[in-house]
Amino acid sequence: MLSGIQIAVALVGGYLLGSIPFGVIATRLAGIGDVRQIGSGNIGATNVLRTGRKDLALITLLGDGGKGALAVGIAWWLTRTAGAELQAQATALAGGAAFLGHVFPIWLGFKGGRGVATFFGTLLAAAWPAGILAGATWLLMAAVFRYSSLSALIAALLAPAYVWFTGRPMPLVALAGFMAVLIYIRHIDNIRRLAKGPEPRNGAKKAEA
Repeated sequence: MLSGIQIAVALVGGYLLGSIPFGVIATRLAGIGDVRQIGSGNIGATNVLRTGRKDLALITLLGDGGKGALAVGIAWWLTRTAGAELQAQATALAGGAAFLGHVFPIWLGFKGGRGVATFFGTLLAAAWPAGILAGATWLLMAAVFRYSSLSALIAALLAPAYVWFTGRPMPLVALAGFMAVLIYIRHIDNIRRLAKGPEPRNGAKKAEA
């Protein structure tokens, strides 16, 4: 069983790492301003791309995905001699906390991103076969339906099954399920638009106020 200190380090460290708002930092350092005042107001790479700066969008994408992977990696390294079950518990806690930090960052008044990049980064680091399957699902759904949000929702929904199917420990299945629930919560508006029809497709030009 993990000690209280190990649990606290995984949760607090993971949350603070996940709370780093790479989209906000990148756009401000580039002199563009606050990305929350642009487009959809989201802090993720898709909205950063609306500034016309592909380089900043890439930095945001890698940063948001990387912080989840880093949180998992640190937890894995710190518990490398503790056994597979305890290691899975620690990585699940750290990864889940990092994802929570991205979605509800303390630095931004708990108003963060939708979590797709952090979801994939965390999943790839915690259970890479499932991460690859989820990524392939996103690509397939995006090619078929051409809705980024729908692709993410389907990939997130199937992620826990992918983790279980690839033989990973139950704490990692729970991690995938936890992230999937938060992704659905953060995509409520997208789900409503998908149900009604006005959700923009990939590659479609959207008029913005």
